[in-house]
Amino acid sequence: MSESDGKRPRSESRPRGQPTRGKTATNRLRRVDRFLIDYDLELLRRPGESLFIDLGYGASPVTTLDSLRLFRRVNSSLCCLGVEIDPERVAAAKPFERPGLAFRLGGFNLPLGGESTRLVRAFNVLRQYDESAVEVAHLQMSTALIEGGLIVEGTSDPYGRVWTAWLLRKREGRLHREALALGTNFKSGFDPVAFQAVLPKALIHRMVPGERIHALFSRWHEATHQTIGNRVFGPRQWWRASLEALTKTESALRSDPRPWRRGWAVFDWD
Repeated sequence: MSESDGKRPRSESRPRGQPTRGKTATNRLRRVDRFLIDYDLELLRRPGESLFIDLGYGASPVTTLDSLRLFRRVNSSLCCLGVEIDPERVAAAKPFERPGLAFRLGGFNLPLGGESTRLVRAFNVLRQYDESAVEVAHLQMSTALIEGGLIVEGTSDPYGRVWTAWLLRKREGRLHREALALGTNFKSGFDPVAFQAVLPKALIHRMVPGERIHALFSRWHEATHQTIGNRVFGPRQWWRASLEALTKTESALRSDPRPWRRGWAVFDWD
């Protein structure tokens, strides 16, 4: 992976998207990254030069640096590209460049010069857009995605305590909405309402009767009421009990309890 001067390759059109507020914090997305290692370790370890891209890293590249340190533990040769649509943010990140890590000006139409990508993480970047723009952004991000590659697009609270994300997979040349993932570190207790507040843009306005996401959360709220006796054992135990109860009425929930113990839940969606 070659370093660049922070500009887009000349063959690319202007960056697609809008600047975010740029707020970020060290380790804000660490639990998301740990989830990704657990969810698809093979993808991160796959041989080849395809990149990990942190899209919209914000005013400081701390999340990009955090992620690269963590992912390099499972793949020491993984290369990373941080992408921002704000030229000043790119300029501020340039001093952190080193072999295998670069920062470029760009948007959803990623600034790649013939490179491919295995993983694109786009967190807290689509909340300000209309829902109609979401699918277009997903497709733009997937242009250079390798077969089996993943886009993780979601939202977290300011400290990364609670997050939700789409897991979008490239299969047979097409992008598929594989799953909806949720995560928490229980620092704020446990309540499904907390996840509703950080749902991806394509879902947050669909919390109305008749929509799939509304039905899912209605069943989950019922499951929490059924298992409320577990609250005395702490939020983690109550969370796990509620998910166990939810599997009886929500077939999309993956029933493997190991991720539950770590504060993760995955709902099949495709």
